[in-house]
Amino acid sequence: MWRSLPWRLRGYLITGAGVLLLSPDALFVKATQVDVETFMFWRALLLGMVLSLVAYLRYGRRLPEVVRSCGQAALWCPLAFATSAWAFVAAARLTAAGNVLVMQNLAPLMAGLIGMIFFSQRLRVQTWVVICLCVAGASLMAAGEIGKGSVLGLVVALAIPLAIAVNTTVASAQRGQSRRGADTTVILPLGCIVMIIPAILMGGMQLPPTEDLVTLLLMGVVFLPGAYFLIQTGARYLPGAEVSLVMLLETLVGTLLVWWWVSEVPAPLAFVGGGVILAAMLGSTARDLHRQRRKVAAGAPDPRAAIDKALEKEQARADVRTRRTRDITRVRFIRPSGNRRGGA
Repeated sequence: MWRSLPWRLRGYLITGAGVLLLSPDALFVKATQVDVETFMFWRALLLGMVLSLVAYLRYGRRLPEVVRSCGQAALWCPLAFATSAWAFVAAARLTAAGNVLVMQNLAPLMAGLIGMIFFSQRLRVQTWVVICLCVAGASLMAAGEIGKGSVLGLVVALAIPLAIAVNTTVASAQRGQSRRGADTTVILPLGCIVMIIPAILMGGMQLPPTEDLVTLLLMGVVFLPGAYFLIQTGARYLPGAEVSLVMLLETLVGTLLVWWWVSEVPAPLAFVGGGVILAAMLGSTARDLHRQRRKVAAGAPDPRAAIDKALEKEQARADVRTRRTRDITRVRFIRPSGNRRGGA
């Protein structure tokens, strides 16, 4: 079933699943009463520990090699990842939530421009149209609070989409040793280290109350690791602009969660904006599926089968290299019986 899906749709589903896990983040932030530095310390610590464990279980002793294969992403992605986290928390304290959301929604546009200028990534006209529609829809959802808060908060909030755009675009541009590109999920723990340093310097190494600690554990061990792992994986299937585009769903799902959990009824414009987002993304996906099926029916080779076949060959070669390395290592540590000292 999974292999029968188009490559682009796989990326949308992976990233979308990550966004769904990330959507309750705002509720968790509101549910805690600890200081910002304490909140960020535990967020970075727990998230980094879980992501490090996942990376080690997946790659074992090959982990340093996989990190090196990420290239320049090993520098820029951790910095951008930590910057977006700190900017979101700081902007939320300085300005209204609507301003933060509107600024955050500029990420797809910024990612498209960064990819085009620095990495020669070209987006289809259809993608640019969908980006503009989704940004407009997300802005409608936050229209009620636009204009409130300080100018400093707006400046800080502007760092959020820029950091998200840099992270997703640089990650998607790294080719690595696989057709799917470099696995940049392994460098997310580096971003957690960058994130935790300011928290420590600000005195965030404090044990929060039990109720807040339970919330932080639920967020840092369950939801956030899965969310960021899936979103970062989506960059192996999609350009950075499209990963940022799918992340706009957080605005929609987050609004619905607040409505359901806190009983805050959204404004009428929020429903209109949410409808625009859903219609644009579903319409684009349906058009891609129709176009792909029409090409295959006309006799064109199915790119899904070609990509899957190439990936299977790469995996087979990797398995052979692993077996050879294991055999060589085993032979080196076996001492021949004739070399033993003190024998007869």
